[in-house]
Amino acid sequence: MSDNDQVKYLYDMSEGNAGMKTLLGGKGANLAEMKRLGIPVPDGFTVSTAACVATMENSGDWPESLWDDTLAALARLEERTGRTLGSADKPLLLSVRSGAVFSMPGMMDTILNLGISDETVEALGAEADNPRFAWDSYRRFLQMYGEVVEGVPPHLFEDELTSLKARRGVAQDTDLSTDDLKELVATFKDVSRRELGRELPADPREQLRGAIDAVFSSWDTPRARVYRKANAIPDDLGTAVNVMQMVFGNRGETSATGVCFTRNPSTGGKELYGEFLVNAQGEDVVSGIRTPRELSEMEQVLPEAYAQLVQTMHDLESHYKDMQDIEFTVEEGTLYLLQTRNGKRTAAAALKVARDMVGEGVLTREEALQRIAPEQLDQLLHPAIDADHGKKPVTKGLPASPGAAVGAVVFDADTAEQRGRAGEAVVLVRYETTPDDIHGVIVAQGVLTAHGGMTSHAAVVARGMGKPCVAGAQGIRINTTEKTLSVGDSVFAEGDVITLDGSTGEVYGEALELVPPQINEDFSAIVGWADEIRRLGVRANADTGEDAAKARELGAEGIGLCRTEHMFMAADRLPAVRRMILADDAEERAEALEAILPMQQEDFEAIFTQMKGLPVTVRLLDPPLHEFLPDLVEQSLLVQRLELTDGDKDQLSEARTLLSQVKRLHEQNPMLGTRGCRLAMLYPEIPEMQTRAIVRAALAVKEREGETATVEIMIPLVAYAKELQVQREIVDRTVADELEAAGEQLEVHVGTMIELPRAAIVADQIAEHADFFSFGTNDLTQTGIGISRDDAEGGFLSAYVSDEVIPSNPFESIDKDGVGGLVQIGAERGRATKPDLKLGVCGEHGGDPASIDLFEELNLNYVSCSPFRVPIARFAAARAVLARRT
Repeated sequence: MSDNDQVKYLYDMSEGNAGMKTLLGGKGANLAEMKRLGIPVPDGFTVSTAACVATMENSGDWPESLWDDTLAALARLEERTGRTLGSADKPLLLSVRSGAVFSMPGMMDTILNLGISDETVEALGAEADNPRFAWDSYRRFLQMYGEVVEGVPPHLFEDELTSLKARRGVAQDTDLSTDDLKELVATFKDVSRRELGRELPADPREQLRGAIDAVFSSWDTPRARVYRKANAIPDDLGTAVNVMQMVFGNRGETSATGVCFTRNPSTGGKELYGEFLVNAQGEDVVSGIRTPRELSEMEQVLPEAYAQLVQTMHDLESHYKDMQDIEFTVEEGTLYLLQTRNGKRTAAAALKVARDMVGEGVLTREEALQRIAPEQLDQLLHPAIDADHGKKPVTKGLPASPGAAVGAVVFDADTAEQRGRAGEAVVLVRYETTPDDIHGVIVAQGVLTAHGGMTSHAAVVARGMGKPCVAGAQGIRINTTEKTLSVGDSVFAEGDVITLDGSTGEVYGEALELVPPQINEDFSAIVGWADEIRRLGVRANADTGEDAAKARELGAEGIGLCRTEHMFMAADRLPAVRRMILADDAEERAEALEAILPMQQEDFEAIFTQMKGLPVTVRLLDPPLHEFLPDLVEQSLLVQRLELTDGDKDQLSEARTLLSQVKRLHEQNPMLGTRGCRLAMLYPEIPEMQTRAIVRAALAVKEREGETATVEIMIPLVAYAKELQVQREIVDRTVADELEAAGEQLEVHVGTMIELPRAAIVADQIAEHADFFSFGTNDLTQTGIGISRDDAEGGFLSAYVSDEVIPSNPFESIDKDGVGGLVQIGAERGRATKPDLKLGVCGEHGGDPASIDLFEELNLNYVSCSPFRVPIARFAAARAVLARRT
C-alpha cells in the first residue's frame, strides 16, 4: 500500500480505547481505556501493530511517514507535559515498551529512562533534589539501551555491577552511593565502547528511533517465537510500541514500584495479592534482581497511595469483568498505573474466579466458560503429591505456581529442552529465569529458582503454562559451572531427581509418590455448565471395567471405543489365542475360540455393568494375528539355541511349529495387511465368537442388574461395502441365534470405523449396511497423509512443526484441511444415504479441543476419548458451540 495517509500508524493515548486492542496492542488499548476512565496513567502515544507489520513486510524499513508521525506525536507530548526530550531545562524522559495483542509477559523488550544524558542528568537530580536517583536512572538506561538496542551482552553490565558492589562491601543496588553510580555510568559507557567500537548515540531522538526499532525486532526473537507457538498466538500480528512519559519509582523513600493482582492468581481467592519495592523501578520486581515486599506492607509505608491503589484495583476489575494484573509506580507519593491486563492464573484459580464472578453477578455462565481455556482443565487432571509421604523438605521457597513436579535437575534451558523432548522428566533450576529460558520452561515438569518473588518472570510464566514453580528458595546455591545444586549439606548433581510442591513451596531431595487428581466443586460446576450448552455427546475409550467406571465418574455418556485385542493379549488368554492361530482347520480353531469365549464374556460383563443404561461400542478384533505370537527373531533364536544344545525334543518340535506359523503370518507392513475385517473375512469364526461373548455378557448383566448397556458392535478397517455386508450378516445371524436360544430380546446396532480414505470416499455405499460410523482418526491420519506415526514422530514431524511446514502434530490436533476433509466427505456421503446415520469420532482427536471445534462444525453426534480427557471434551464441546454463536 502506498503511504498516502491511508493508514494511521500512530495514536495519542487520548485517541484510544479498550476496543482497539488489535491495533494498539493489549497494553496500549488498556492504557488508553484507563485514561478515558480517569485513572492516573503517564501521558504518551502508541505506535500501532500496523506499523510493526508494515516494517516486517518491508525488510525492517519503516513506512515512509512513521518517523515524521513519531516526531509530531513527541512534540504534542512535550507540549502537554511542559517538558522537552534532551533539554537540560525540565527534561522529558521516556519509557519505550512493547504491547502485543495477546499478553506475552517478559518475551519482548523494554527501554526505560530514555532521554537521560550527560546534559540532563544533573537537571533531573536537581529538580528532584535527589542526585542519586538521577544517576541511578542513567546507569539503568545505559544498561537497557546497550543490551536491547545495541546488542551488548547483558552479563558484561551485570559483572561490572556485581564487582562494584563487592568492592564497596554492599549487597543491594540501593546501597550504592551517588559517586558509586557516577562511576558505574562511566564504566557502562566503557563497556559499550569496547563492544561496539564506537560511542552510544547521544541524540535522544536517535535513541528513540533505535528503541522503537528494537521493540519491533523483539517480536521476532527466538524466545518470542517459542512463546507464541506454545500459546497458539499467530506470528503475523506484530507488536505495538508504547512511548510514555517516565514516572520514577526510584525517586526516594516516598516512591515505589510494584505488581498486583485483583485476586490471587494461584488460588483464585478474592484477596489482596502483589509485591512492591520502595525506591525501585519496575524491572527490579519482575526480573527478580531484588526480593520484593508483600503488597499489604505498603499500607504502612505509603498509606495514601495504597488506599488509592486498592480502590483502583476494584474499579478496574469491575470495568473489565475479569481478574486484573496491574503494574504501578508511586512517584513521591503520587500513584500511576503503567499497565492493566487480564491476569495469567493457574487452572484452579481460573475456575474459581469464573465461578465466583458468576455468583457475584459479574459474568453470565456463557461468559465464564469463554474465560477458561480447555487446556486449563487438563492441568487440574494431573497427579499431585501424596499428602502422606512423611518426608522432610530440603528447602522451601515461595509457592509461585501450584502442582507437583518430579524430575531430574537441569541447570539451563537448552539442556532442559534436549532432555525433555527426549522423554525425560526434568526440573529446570535457575538463579532466576529470564525470557530466553522459555523453551526450557515449556518442556520442564517444573521450575525452581533461587531468587525472585511471586510476580517474577518465572512465577508468571509458570502459572500461565500450568507448570509448578517454587521461586526465591534462597537457601539453595547453584553452581552452573559444575552443574550442582547445594542445599545445606546436600548436593544434587545434574540428573539427580527432586520433587517440587508448587502449592507449598517445598522442595524434596527425592522422587515422591504422586496420587490421582481430585476434582473439586469449582471443576464440577464449570463442566456442569458446559453440559447445559454443548451439543456433541462425549464418550470414553475404555477396555476394562475399571476404565469404564472412571469414565462414568468423569461424566462419559457411554463408551465410544472398547478395544477387544487387549483382552486377547492378557497372559491367561494368550495360550488359547495361540491355539486358535496354530489350528490346522476350522473345527480346531472353533474349539480354541470356545475356550476364549467365557473369558471375553467376563470382560464385557464388567464393562456393561459399569455402563448400564449407556451405549458401549465394541470394536471387534483389529490387529493382525502375528501380534499374538512371539517375535520372529526371538523365536528363531530360541529354535537355534535348542538345536545347538540338544534341547528337549518335544520343546524343539513345538518351537519349530510356532516358528513356522510366525513366518507364515509375518508381513512386511502388517498395519496395512491382514487385520481388522480382512482377518475376519478369512476366519469368520472370530467375529462369531466375539459376538456371542458380547450378547451373552449383555444378557447376563440385564438379568443380574435389571438393565444393561446399549450394545453397538463395530467392524474395523472396512474399505469396501461388501466387507461390511458380509461381516454384518455374521453378526446379525449370531445375535439372532443367541437371543433365540436365551428367549430374550436385545437391541444390537452394527456399524463400522471409517479409518481409510477409500472408506470416506465411498461412505454412501458403506452406509447402506451401517447403523453408525465412528471415524478412527488415528489410522485415518496415517493412511490419509501416508505416514507411520511411530516413525514420523521419532523422525521428521518435530522439524515440520518447528519449520512451520505444518501447524501442529497431526496426531495431536487433526489435520483440518486434509484428514478433516476426509471426515467431512465421509459424514456428508454417509448421511446422503442415511440422513439419521449416527457419526462419532474415536481417535485421540476426540479429546483435543481444536479438533472438537471441527467435529462440532461438521455436526457429528459424539466424540470419544480417554477417560481423563472426558471433562476436557465436555468443556471444549461447549466452547465450540459458543464460538459458532459469535
